Amino acid sequence: MPRKLLLLAAALAASAAIPAHAAEAFNRIATFPVAQNLPADIDPATPTSSEIITASQDGMTLVYSDSPLGAVGFVDITDAKAPKAAGIVKIEGEPTSVVIAGAKVLAGVNTSKSKQEPSGNLTVIDLASKKVDASCDLGGQPDSVALSKDGRFLAIAVENERDEELNDGELPQLPAGNLKIVALADGAPDCATIKTVDLTGIAKVAPEDPEPEFVSFNDKGEIAVTLQENNHIAIVDAATAKIVSQFSAGEVTLEKVDTKKDGAISFSGKIENSPREPDAVKWLDDDRLVVANEGDYKGGARGFTIFSKAGEVLYESGPALEYQAAAAGHYPDHRNKKGIEPEGVEVASFGDQKLIFVASERASLVGVYKDTGKEPEFLQLLPSGIGPEGLLAIPSRNLLVTANETDLVKDGLARSHVMVYERAEGAAAYPQIVSSYGEDGTPLGWGALSGLAADPKEAGKLYAVSDSVYRSHPSIYTIDATRTPAVITARTVVTRDGAPAQKLDLEGIVSDGKDGFWLASEGRSDKLVPHAVYKVDAKGAIKEEIAFPAELLGGETRYGLEGITTIGEGDDLTLVMAVQREWGDDPKGQVKLVAYKPKDKEWSAVRYPLDAGEKGWVGLSEVSAHDGKLYVVERDNLIGQEARIKRLYAVALDGFKPAKLGGELPVVAKTLVRDLVPDLKAATNGYVVDKVEGFAIDKDGQAFVATDNDGVDDSSGETLFLRLGNIAAIN
Repeated sequence: MPRKLLLLAAALAASAAIPAHAAEAFNRIATFPVAQNLPADIDPATPTSSEIITASQDGMTLVYSDSPLGAVGFVDITDAKAPKAAGIVKIEGEPTSVVIAGAKVLAGVNTSKSKQEPSGNLTVIDLASKKVDASCDLGGQPDSVALSKDGRFLAIAVENERDEELNDGELPQLPAGNLKIVALADGAPDCATIKTVDLTGIAKVAPEDPEPEFVSFNDKGEIAVTLQENNHIAIVDAATAKIVSQFSAGEVTLEKVDTKKDGAISFSGKIENSPREPDAVKWLDDDRLVVANEGDYKGGARGFTIFSKAGEVLYESGPALEYQAAAAGHYPDHRNKKGIEPEGVEVASFGDQKLIFVASERASLVGVYKDTGKEPEFLQLLPSGIGPEGLLAIPSRNLLVTANETDLVKDGLARSHVMVYERAEGAAAYPQIVSSYGEDGTPLGWGALSGLAADPKEAGKLYAVSDSVYRSHPSIYTIDATRTPAVITARTVVTRDGAPAQKLDLEGIVSDGKDGFWLASEGRSDKLVPHAVYKVDAKGAIKEEIAFPAELLGGETRYGLEGITTIGEGDDLTLVMAVQREWGDDPKGQVKLVAYKPKDKEWSAVRYPLDAGEKGWVGLSEVSAHDGKLYVVERDNLIGQEARIKRLYAVALDGFKPAKLGGELPVVAKTLVRDLVPDLKAATNGYVVDKVEGFAIDKDGQAFVATDNDGVDDSSGETLFLRLGNIAAIN
């Protein structure tokens, strides 16, 4: 086999969710919105968060820090597949980190008046009674706590974090942080034993302001502490409170990375000598440690690194995890200064395998690796909520737990969630669609799938389009749905006069019956994006632009076309397009299915009756013709537990009689084909996403659904690619 084909084959294999030889995989089994823990006297729309998470010794109770609420939360996972709210404990201040020692919950709590006047304490909560027992003054703002393996010591990183608004965030910003070590007796801290480890003077960046970030113990009672902004790591002996070694985290030069927030995913940039600036750290054994190189001040290396205790780099991931994220549609182009920002790390042994879990804050996923003693072996990706911060392995129950801190309740979007994964025999359920890799070893970046269509000649071959998230490179994706996961095998950029077309918001696609496509673009006049239909050839070049007539534009809003299909052939070929929401000339609760005959250049329409929703709005997302019917996706804009309407309806073509625009339009009858909410819940046991935007039926009658992940913008980044089976069996 030629070398180029070998590279491509290897890359395609790497893009799969889990290696073919693997007997076990992690899959999500439960999703718990932490807002369920809010007491009855607190508004359910109050922002809340799960940040750092820990578990009781029996692994049955989860405890998480909730900084915005000023509380520590509890979740009962006796039945791991059905987590139950177990209440909160309100605290004076902001809990930043938690750990359980025996029967006590130990929480680092920030009580600072300002970042210039840091203060905090260690709060002790009885696990059984959920009562605050005591607290120890820490003299500064705590960020991370860790318990020694023998339960004798607690380490606390007192960060005294910098104010990014002060002097443009430049260091130093005093008072300096430090490391606290406190002795424990039966899980309770003895405040009188607190020792302070001075970390100043060891780093080169701002030696007087160490900014300690994260702490972790090995079996020898040694503490690894990251000084993130200072790009430094120190090793401290807990018993003596002495620094036994310290070293710079070093720099990384990254090639073939996306460095521009330009509405296109292009792995063609280079970052030279970027400081790693590690956040989380965990020991792999007594002599090796792994760090997540999030970056925070001047750098960020976009991956993770394994160091020896002496500071030798044993492995550097570079952009490898970033490529896996991009292949799964999770690359955050809109916030890519530091790429996917790996932030959390967990290490645990499951059976005879020691596993490394790396959480990406911006890509909202977790990479799972097997420690080999050398280069870690990538195993799979796990979908998480938005902004995974805390990772917790519970090997005794074959569980992994993530705490996802972002709560977008004020925007009507996803809440903060705790998610539970179980390791068991079988394949990974996610990702359900990935991209192939190019000859240069980088993936075809993709996301925001907003329309889906079938190839008329080849079963299992589909096409999708991306919406305005990727405004500078609007694209058509070719999908091989015969594989699991489905594979995006090609990306075709839509062009105008040889350059990537601008002012498009592609929301629908259908084959023209040959090698080209009809594309529907949702207009937005306030941004000079026209409502229009485009005819493109096989190379994506626009050959014809069909503008909306005045009779249609008279009632326009920003919520335009959300799907396109064709009925008829030859001179009778008709384009049918779904308008997402009511326009100014539509009765409430009715939207248009618009028809256009290219041969006669005639426009007409019918009205489609929407289901009534209790909250938010209801509209159309897709239309697809097959075997005498128009299949329409109807959805609300709600997410999670509030999502109600994600439905597939059918409109019989013999009752589809569009009338000329400007007069009375007939109302079509619709028949429910499938409620998609159960499919969305069962797909990966996550929360129900709002944007069900793609539906297609292939040549053999197989039905497919795709969701739009908004390009990972205020989204978990998850794309569900559902296989509903043969449409004849569904009807």
